[in-house]
Parts: sequence; structure tokens; C-alpha cells
Amino acid sequence: LMIAVERFWQGDRNARMRLDKAPWTLDKVWRKGGTHLSWLLISVTTGGAFVFYFRDAPTLMAEFLTFDAPAIAYIFLGIFSATTYLLGGIAREQVCTYMCPWPRIQGAMFDHHSLLVTYRDWRGEKRGSHKKDESWEGRGDCIDCMQCVAVCPAGIDIRDGAQLECIQCALCIDACNSIMDKVGRPRGLIAYDTFDNLEAGARGKTSPVKLLRPRVLLYVALIVLVMLIMLVALWNRSVLDVNVLRDRNPLFVALSDGSIRNGYTIKILNKRQEERSFRVGTEGLLGATLRVVGFDKDTDPTVTVLPDDLRALRIYVTLPKESLSNLKSGVTDFKFIVTDLNDDSTVSNDTTFRSPAR
Repeated sequence: LMIAVERFWQGDRNARMRLDKAPWTLDKVWRKGGTHLSWLLISVTTGGAFVFYFRDAPTLMAEFLTFDAPAIAYIFLGIFSATTYLLGGIAREQVCTYMCPWPRIQGAMFDHHSLLVTYRDWRGEKRGSHKKDESWEGRGDCIDCMQCVAVCPAGIDIRDGAQLECIQCALCIDACNSIMDKVGRPRGLIAYDTFDNLEAGARGKTSPVKLLRPRVLLYVALIVLVMLIMLVALWNRSVLDVNVLRDRNPLFVALSDGSIRNGYTIKILNKRQEERSFRVGTEGLLGATLRVVGFDKDTDPTVTVLPDDLRALRIYVTLPKESLSNLKSGVTDFKFIVTDLNDDSTVSNDTTFRSPAR
């Protein structure tokens, strides 16, 4: 996307190189400024997309526009935007060469039978300029026009052999074929080929491409295995998640009637694409009463969670004085049970109830 924008404002690679060497004029300022402003717009858009992922997007967008968003949102928007602008626009070649792991992975996956962009040196050397109607006797087909280098987005010379920076885009193949057409030589001086066939070509022979070989079969098996694991994980994924956060300060509150109260925050995540109703209860804490803030304390509250949404509940669990004698220590394990009232499925979450040490 960054390259497409740069090409729109400044032209192809050759035009951009000429523009870089040209003196600063109004036209150059316009083209360079338009490029960088477009990059910044793209960077802010993609950075905002990452930030919106962690919060309700329409609400956060309105807060951004009214300058009411939290400071942390502005900080991360700035970080994501700056890194996208720097790494995707200004230093993209350096990122591909030094930071991106793909060239190393790609190099480890290749073997002598892998199809790669290659320069057939046995045909192209001895390279040099060629004049019209001049004999090709004793010369290679490469006229050293440098078009393969000019079109390469990584700026490498494929004639130097396989290189880490090569992304196999084949632009050099197209450029070289067009030159071969102009000088009346066969296409394919630069082409997709294997190292094995390249070595055979130097001996005047050919080596067939071997598609079914142990390395390929291993890669296919690994891809199928990963796909199966992902399908199983997707099939067995939970449609309801419950997370419980117990208050740490204070650990508990002693009420005037001698009972002990603990505070909790329960987060219910409904992953279904439909509204669901839930009931919250406890298990393993005999005699405890539960109250959800915002609901009538004398009723058994039904909590509704919107589709694909999370709802946080503030809950107080109180243990009466007469039940405290049943506790063996100041820390008692119990569970919160969240029941889906639509299908009676349940999800539990372990936590603790704190009371005075006994």
C-alpha cells in the first residue's frame, strides 16, 4: 500500500530516483509532501484500528474527535502510527532485509530443487553492451542494461546469485524478457528455475523439476496438521468466558452484625452472536449470600449480556457470623458459577474468600 501511494505521487522507481536527485522545486515539494501526508494518513488509520480493537470503536472514535479519549489511547495511537510510518514508508527495505524473519525462513526452506528467480549465467556471460547488427559470437545474452536492478524493489542485482533480500517478485524477469525481445534473443535469461537445473544447463543438459520430494511432503503434512489443530481449537472453543477479580484492598470488611463481606468484579464474555441471559451463584461457601450491585438485593438477579460483548459486574459475597465457625482458616476456596439460562450450561471460576485468621 505504501509503495502504491508512492508510485501514485512520484512514479515508478526510475522516476523516484530522478526526483530524489533533482533540485527542490514546487513540483518536488508537492510530490514529496503528498507522499508523506498520505503515508501519515494510512499510518494513523492502521494505528487507530489496533487501538479500536481493545475498546468500543465508535465510542473511542467520538472521544478522539472531541479530545476526551484517555491519555493511554493517544499514546498507543501515536506509537502505532509512528512505527507504521517509519517501518512501512521510510525504512521498508531495511525492515525487509534486517528485521523481517521471512528471508531467513525462506532460505531454510529452499533446496536444490526449489523454483527460484535465477539468472542463467551460463547463457548470459560474458556480459556487455551490444550494438545493432553486431555479432553475438563469443558473447553472452546479457547486455548489462541494469534493468533488472532498476525494477527490483529491494535494489539487488540478481546476476550476483541468490540473495537474502530477494522476495521472488519476478519483476526482474519481466524487465529482462522485454529487453531480450528488443535485442532479438530468446526469453528466459532470468527465470524461475532450480539450482539443480541451473547447474545442468551449464553442462548443456536439463534437470526435470521434482515436485514430489521428502521436503515438500513434510511441508504439506505440517500445513495439514496446523489446519487440523486450528479446526479442532475453533470447534471446541468456549462460547462463554468468566473472569473473577477479587478485591485486594481491603481484603475483607467486617460488618456491624459480625458477618464478613468480600468484594469481587466478575467479567462475563458472551461470544455468541445473540443476546444471552445468565445467573451468578456460588459453590463451596456454605451460608454465603450474594448481591450484585445495581440489582435488587432480595431477588436472584438475571444478567443480560449483548452479542459478542463483555459485561462487568460488581458483586459482594457476605458470610454471616454463625457460618464463620465452619471455616478452617482465613482463606477459603470456593467457586463462582455462571449459568446460561438459555441452555442451562455453566462455567465456573475458582477464587477465595478472605476472613480473619482463626
